[in-house]
Amino acid sequence: MALSVLQLSQPLIKVMMFSSAISAVLFPGSTLTSPFPQKSEYWTYSINEHGTADIPAMIAKIHEVKISELRQREPDLEEEINEEQPYKLCAICHSLGGAAILMYLVTCGMQEKPHRLSRLILLSPAGFHDDSTFVFTIFEYVVISMASILSRIVPAFYIPTRFFRMLFNKLARDFHNYPAIGGLVQTLVSYVVGGDSSNWVGVLGLPHYNMNDMPGVSFFVALHLAQMKHSGRFRMFDYGSPNANMQVYGSPEPVDLGELYRLIDIPVDLVAGRKDKVIRPSMVRKHYELMKQAQVEVSYNEFEYAHLDFTFSHHEELLAYVMSRLQLVKPAPEQPVTKNAIELNDDDVEQLN
Repeated sequence: MALSVLQLSQPLIKVMMFSSAISAVLFPGSTLTSPFPQKSEYWTYSINEHGTADIPAMIAKIHEVKISELRQREPDLEEEINEEQPYKLCAICHSLGGAAILMYLVTCGMQEKPHRLSRLILLSPAGFHDDSTFVFTIFEYVVISMASILSRIVPAFYIPTRFFRMLFNKLARDFHNYPAIGGLVQTLVSYVVGGDSSNWVGVLGLPHYNMNDMPGVSFFVALHLAQMKHSGRFRMFDYGSPNANMQVYGSPEPVDLGELYRLIDIPVDLVAGRKDKVIRPSMVRKHYELMKQAQVEVSYNEFEYAHLDFTFSHHEELLAYVMSRLQLVKPAPEQPVTKNAIELNDDDVEQLN
């Protein structure tokens, strides 16, 4: 079995490595190496590009590598047997990765292209955000009302220079070395995001937050999330006018992905965190209800987790749950005997004996 991993925790990866081939994939901006890209054209992407360009490229590469590996053992391997590929690919996604993989599945169904996935496990997936905190509501209206100005001034959210990244890294270390300061920052950040108890200070101490490289987020990804919250629907990016949307989608409105869940033809496991204030359980249940109405094979579960606990938690209950869902995937079909196999007659068998 092969696993495609979007924003997954190291403990979970370590457990699954004993029985699976892991492909950990990152979106653009997840890790940017100095010097950072300065041109605004680099940052002109939304969740649309994650779901319709990045993930297809990732899965195509995984497919290429898996077929190459299998052909080293079986030179006459066929890529598909009775419309089934010779390996199983499962995706485990968190937050934004969950929204992008669902967009990928639906758009593959619309285009009648193979998605190559066998099962989805979505940990607190994004997509629906109308039930959120007051701070996020303010963010929604500011971003949408000032999008044309902000997109030019702030094409992305990141720390721009080596000096300021070094300063930020020093502050992050101080948060860990001085518990009182770290506790204060943790309380303030938790308050801003509506009381979510994730280890926000701990996140800042991760290795990829340093002076040489640091994650960044495109403004248009933030705008896309604000549009979803504003509309109350899981939709593709709204380009701002009926004419612009018509050129991209063939309709004056963006594609409503939630209304097309009937195109999902694989099992989906949804997981929500009862302490999650970033993507509340009610929003994950909205995915679940729409999938149920569309007759998708879907399950729903909740854990006593905040939003980032899914990626940084070491609790065995989550690891056990994910492994139990992966074990439901049926093995890939066996390859037929190769045509070049040597046939032995009775005399040959006697000589071997």
